Amino acid sequence: MCKMIFHIDVNSAFLSWEAASRIQHGEKRDIREIPCVVGGDSTSRRGIVLAKSIPAKAYNISTGESLFAAKRKCPVLEIVPPDYDLYTRSSKALFDMIKTLAPSVQVYSIDECFADLSTLPGIEENFMDIAKNLKDRIKNELGFTVNIGISENKLLAKMASDFKKPDRIHTLFPYEIEKKMWPLKAGELFMAGRSTTRKLERMGIMTIGDIARTDKEILKGYFKKHGETIWRYANGLEDSVVERPAEMKGIGNSTTLPFDVTDHETAHKVLLSLCEMTCMRMRQAKKMGRVFSVSMKNNDFISYSHQKKIFHPTDSTSEIYSIAKELFNHAWKGEPLRLLGLRITDLCPRENLQLSFFDSDSSEKERRLDETVDQIREKYGLYSITRSAFLESGLKPIAGGVHSDYKMVSGHL
Repeated sequence: MCKMIFHIDVNSAFLSWEAASRIQHGEKRDIREIPCVVGGDSTSRRGIVLAKSIPAKAYNISTGESLFAAKRKCPVLEIVPPDYDLYTRSSKALFDMIKTLAPSVQVYSIDECFADLSTLPGIEENFMDIAKNLKDRIKNELGFTVNIGISENKLLAKMASDFKKPDRIHTLFPYEIEKKMWPLKAGELFMAGRSTTRKLERMGIMTIGDIARTDKEILKGYFKKHGETIWRYANGLEDSVVERPAEMKGIGNSTTLPFDVTDHETAHKVLLSLCEMTCMRMRQAKKMGRVFSVSMKNNDFISYSHQKKIFHPTDSTSEIYSIAKELFNHAWKGEPLRLLGLRITDLCPRENLQLSFFDSDSSEKERRLDETVDQIREKYGLYSITRSAFLESGLKPIAGGVHSDYKMVSGHL
């Protein structure tokens, strides 16, 4: 029996999730149908395009370019700020749905995953019907569209999902490689980055088919081990299994600051906002931590950090905030900062919580307060309850985007 691997990829994920949420809350307009992008604050250093609508793409707006440049291309462009809490919830809903169908699911990023359906009864005869039912269910129940790529391995399934978008199903089985994949430009091959592509073009290798037909030893001579990798991929050769990610090793968030931080008070507020996000995510994962690290980056892009280990694990926002301040005060050299980060490791299950003999009533009250605040934010939104310290501060009360907490390397499948 041959393998049957699906690669499910959300179409313009951040924008799609924002549009679906707005429609579910009664908005008549669909921002996917107008020139619109999701992007950071256009007045700050984070002002770049994170996702774009198809009408925005018609203006030659590209992901990663500045919002200023995008606005120049399309003066009527609508800019939607990112809502990472919404994206996390939407991602979870998607993967939970896929897991009801597939015996084995590997989350690859916040908006894509691999699913091995090889053991599903009738999959060889009905894989297109099964894929269509899944695609339509995601669209009808969750409100956004996906592309599904289907093949015998993860590489070809991922390549297939990148064919024509949106809301499509594509196959790329080994017998289809010559017709569907080989005519594509060399740069469209997974793992063929810009630098590799430029070198290939200088060698006269312009398409994926050219890579496939080039002597493997020649490619190895130019690119070392990477040369063999792209040769194998160009020939559709890849044999890694769909596997669940390794157990969570740590939880962390960082934020690029909208202005240079030059004093302790402001830095402490940024750390508090990072603690709010990181601790909430840790409690959602039912984890506690023992090792805490604060990192910072200055105007010269020099990064450094300081960490501390405690005896009793904790998930308390106030306790971790105190530790973060202590670490920062010890490590900061006084220069202007453009980035601060917090990471918690040496995790253990929350059920291991043991109240110390020395724990006060206030400690238990803080735990209950954290849980209550989490419940309010889960029900009414991330910013439904915030600390007064952030009023008129110009800082977000909860900082940090969506980060991968699993030991995953996106450079390979």
